[in-house]
Amino acid sequence: MTAPGESTEEQWVDDHAGPVVRPYAVTRGRARPVTGTFDLISLVTATRVEASPEVGLGPEHLAIVALCQRIQSVAEVAAHLDLPVGTIRVLLGDLVARDLVEVREPRVTVGLPDDSIFEAVINGLRAL
Repeated sequence: MTAPGESTEEQWVDDHAGPVVRPYAVTRGRARPVTGTFDLISLVTATRVEASPEVGLGPEHLAIVALCQRIQSVAEVAAHLDLPVGTIRVLLGDLVARDLVEVREPRVTVGLPDDSIFEAVINGLRAL
C-alpha cells in the first residue's frame, strides 16, 4: 500500500540501491532448486558462451551464465550478484536443468587421520 502522495514507482525504488526486487520474486516464490543442492564451495561453469533469453529465464539467470564464463564458486556468484545464497541455489537449479551451467561439487575426503598424528604434530611444535 502506498502512502498518500507517494507514487507506485517510488515504492519500488530505493535511493541508494536502485530498483528493489525481493529475492522470492526473483525465484518466483521457490525456496529449493529443481535439481541439486549446491555447496557454497561448489564450482560453477557456463556451458555456453552466451545464453539467449528463453522463456522462464530472468536477467539474474543470464547474469549467472555471463559471470560463470570463468569458474566461480556458489558463494562468489552470490557475492558478485548481491543476492542471497538460497536465491542463487534456486537459479542454479534452473540453469543446470537447462544445461546452461555445470556445477562440480567439492570432493569428499576419505577421512581424516586419527588423533595420534595431530598429537605428534602438537608435541613436535611444542618441542621447538
